[in-house]
Amino acid sequence: MPARPTRTAVLVLVSAIAVAGVAGCRSRGEVAAVPGSAESIHADARKDLRNQNFDNAVLRLEALEARYPFSEEAKQGQLDLLYAYYKNREAESAIDQADQFIRENPTHPRVDYAHYIKGLVYFEGGANFLERLFRTDISKRPPQEARQSIQSFQTLVQQFPKSPYAADARQRMIYLRNKLADYELAVARYYMKRGAYVGAANRARGVIETYDGAPTTLDALAIMAEAYRRLGIDDMAVAIDGILAQNRSPDEVDGKPVDKPWWRFGF
Repeated sequence: MPARPTRTAVLVLVSAIAVAGVAGCRSRGEVAAVPGSAESIHADARKDLRNQNFDNAVLRLEALEARYPFSEEAKQGQLDLLYAYYKNREAESAIDQADQFIRENPTHPRVDYAHYIKGLVYFEGGANFLERLFRTDISKRPPQEARQSIQSFQTLVQQFPKSPYAADARQRMIYLRNKLADYELAVARYYMKRGAYVGAANRARGVIETYDGAPTTLDALAIMAEAYRRLGIDDMAVAIDGILAQNRSPDEVDGKPVDKPWWRFGF
C-alpha cells in the first residue's frame, strides 16, 4: 500500500501549484511580443503542440488570434487553441473557446471536435489530480461536472452520430451515468444512517428510475426495501425483496458474493 503524503510534501506540492499558476498567467505584453507572420506563428504553435509544450502553444495561438483575427491561420488555429487549453489544464478557457467556436461555426466540418473536447474538459474536471493523490471518494461529491460532460457528449452523439469521436463519447457517457448513480446511492445511504427513511427511499427509487441498468440498481432496491421496513410499509418491503431474490446472481447466497475459482473470472 503506497504511503500517504507527509505534511511537508503537501506544503511543497501546494507551493508548487501556486507558483505554476502564477507562471501560467499570460500578460497582454507577452502575447503582443510574439514575433512573426500569421503563417510562422501558426507553424511554431503546431510545432509546440507536437512537442507537448502546451504553454508556449497557447501563447502563440492567443497571439495569432489577437494580431491576425481574420487570417486563415487564425481560423485554423481556433481548434488548436481549444486543444492547447485542454492539454494545459486551463479548463475555463477551454470551455469558453469551445462555446465560442460552436456558436460562431455551427456548420464547420469539425464542430463535433469542439463538443468532444468540451465534454472531455468536464469529464476530467470531475476528479482533479489532488483528489486522485489523496484518494478522495468522489462518488460522495455533487457531480456537476459529470452532468455537464454528459450533456456535451450527448449533443455530440445526437447531432453527429457518425463522428469519429461518437463511440468514445458513448462509452464515457455510460461511465458517467454509473458515477451519477453511485452518487445518488451514497446520498441514499447517508439518509439511512440519519434515519431519514423517506428521503432514502426516494433517492433509491430515483436511482432505479433514472439509471436503470446501472450496477448500483440492486443496491438501490435493497435500500428501498430496508427503508420501507423501517417506515412500517412491510408489503412494499416484501415485494422488493421478491424482486431482489429474482435478480440475484447465481454466485450469491443471501445477497452475499460466493468465492469463485480463478477460472470463473474470465482472465
